Amino acid sequence: MNSENANNFEDLSKLIYIVRGVKVMLDADLASIYGYTTKAFNQQVKNNIQKFDADFRFQLTKIEYEEILRSKILTANDGSTPITKLSSKSRTLPYAFTEQGIYMLMTVLKGKLATEQSKALIRTFKGMKDFIVENRYLIGNKELVQLSIQTAQNTADIAEIKSTMVTKTDLAKVVRDFTDPMTRREYLILNGESVEANIAYSNIYKSAKSSVFVIDNYIGLKTLVLLKNVVDNIPITVFSDNTGKGFHQADYDDFHREYPNIQVSFRQTCGVFHDRYIILDYNTDGERIFHCGASSKDAGNKVTTITEVADRQVYHQIVDTLLSNPALLF
Repeated sequence: MNSENANNFEDLSKLIYIVRGVKVMLDADLASIYGYTTKAFNQQVKNNIQKFDADFRFQLTKIEYEEILRSKILTANDGSTPITKLSSKSRTLPYAFTEQGIYMLMTVLKGKLATEQSKALIRTFKGMKDFIVENRYLIGNKELVQLSIQTAQNTADIAEIKSTMVTKTDLAKVVRDFTDPMTRREYLILNGESVEANIAYSNIYKSAKSSVFVIDNYIGLKTLVLLKNVVDNIPITVFSDNTGKGFHQADYDDFHREYPNIQVSFRQTCGVFHDRYIILDYNTDGERIFHCGASSKDAGNKVTTITEVADRQVYHQIVDTLLSNPALLF
């Protein structure tokens, strides 16, 4: 595929595959888009391998690659998708790049062509996300959990790499393209500053060192999606009376399969809470308490504020009572 038709949404979308539950593109296709040979493209990545974690780039198994070849054969009747067979002499299976990995390529591949092709790729993924939003009622719970988790991660990743993109002026426009005015961005006020809602919760949760308590009677799917930012194996307790009101055991089961190291338990609030709180590292020197103006599942939908509490001691009796409450059963 040459640089002219690389900007065509339909052509690009045909090069996106689902592998291990996530959307990916193959090294050979990306090399062609960016004007490299596959060998030279992969060498550029290897020279910056510290930027490409396992969830950004991974090598396909032979079975996974054969599945992709079969899907190409099924769609090749119109001549739009080239079929490439894996040679029996080939020692190297292709590498797959997730959406985050493709964004990271923008910090590695230099030049005008790389910038233009990065824009085209971002618009392609944005178009696919818009389709998902428009058809969300046709997507099952399990798929919705996975897509929500992926979208939240992408938002945080884009924010982290913005300052290292190829050309700051040009790629600032790329970010605006990806989150144009037609796509609503959700903000809240965190300690007096306007912050994108997902990033605000991510920064709070990932700062926990020993425990996380969430007090909220209106938990939902997004509550779990945001909790994935807690460091692995730090215990999380959610206090709520939300049984049967939009949050179900299946939601938690799907989340736990996706993130087995994120441990969440649930206890009742026994009907005495109206406000919402996040409590980090309770009863330690690093304890922090946040008063939240809205449930995390609705964060950013309307103007809301999260404020860190200065006088924490007054809350200890309340929290101690909560810890003795019975488990919340779904």
